[in-house]
Amino acid sequence: MSYRRSFSTLGCPEYSLEQVLDLAKRHHLDAVEIRALSNTIDIPAVLAAAYGTPAKLAERMKSAPVPIVSLDTSLKLADNKPADRDDFLKFVPWAEACGVPWLRAFDGGKNADAATHRAMADTVAWWRAERQKHGWKTDIMIETHDALFTAASIKQFLALAPGTGILWDSQHTWRNGGEPPLETWRGIKSHVVHVHVKDSISQPSARHPFSYVLPGEGEFAMSPLRAVLAAEFTGCVSLEWEKLWHPYLAPLDDALEAAAKGKWW
Repeated sequence: MSYRRSFSTLGCPEYSLEQVLDLAKRHHLDAVEIRALSNTIDIPAVLAAAYGTPAKLAERMKSAPVPIVSLDTSLKLADNKPADRDDFLKFVPWAEACGVPWLRAFDGGKNADAATHRAMADTVAWWRAERQKHGWKTDIMIETHDALFTAASIKQFLALAPGTGILWDSQHTWRNGGEPPLETWRGIKSHVVHVHVKDSISQPSARHPFSYVLPGEGEFAMSPLRAVLAAEFTGCVSLEWEKLWHPYLAPLDDALEAAAKGKWW
């Protein structure tokens, strides 16, 4: 298997970082993706309360069983204000100290039109100027969450912001964009640095026209995608178990066990 496996802490939002690291170790995973800790998505505040400074967290992570592959921010490229950018930048010292390669940002926007793509590219340009000015090593990856719901839209954005890393949420392009996962992969694979996977069925839930289910119990065509990713991808494939947003979901521990037992990923 060439890719690495991780999970997003959306699935265990009440956990501390120490509990997250232990969970990853017990399930023999390769990394963790931090979106929520201690029942909040204000990750910089939680880390400051628990460890004091980025340097002290970095010292702790030297002996951690797995690394942090991403700190997941709430920044939306197409829809942000100065305060949103300020909040985003609070993640940078923690990522830099711990050698975290990626800061997740959303695409944002409601329409995959030229104006939306330009707005997203403008935010990328702002980030690149800040990164160059400070000599930061961490970089952003953009999740295909809103306007970037098809391979065509993703490529239109990348034409304006070439070299930007893509976090491919394979559920979103499949459910929202109507594209078979392998079709999307073929169109964007050279730009993908991280992949989100989950499973669902065509039964409405409180927030969506579908419901998430345990890995292997739904309609997502994971088997052919897994084969392609194993042959062609070396980044992290991360189970995004969205329990923070969907309380009906089983514990993340159960989802990871189901994925392993069914050889889902």
